[in-house]
Amino acid sequence: MSTIPHFAFSKISIYNNNSMPLLSEFFGIKIYIYWDDHFPPHFHAEYNGIEILVDINSNNVIKGVFPSNKLKLILAWAEIHHEELLSCWELAKNNKMPAKIDPLH
Repeated sequence: MSTIPHFAFSKISIYNNNSMPLLSEFFGIKIYIYWDDHFPPHFHAEYNGIEILVDINSNNVIKGVFPSNKLKLILAWAEIHHEELLSCWELAKNNKMPAKIDPLH
């Protein structure tokens, strides 16, 4: 049986809570961070079976494509919560549970 690498874009990786703590959820979008993930600091966003990676420092999409209206929401949320996302990244990088982050309203 083959294994799916942690960076694969799959619902299997998205819904494995041991691999990615859920940081926030809003408008059908789920925001995750992997434990001990690769650089640059980033988070994973999932919507309707689609996943993207967003660089926390630059607020740019590293990989994947999202509907433009949902992408705008994610990038606005990430800008508002930049410091919290960096803190969550550091915690997860050190295998510590990151805090939940308030959703967009």
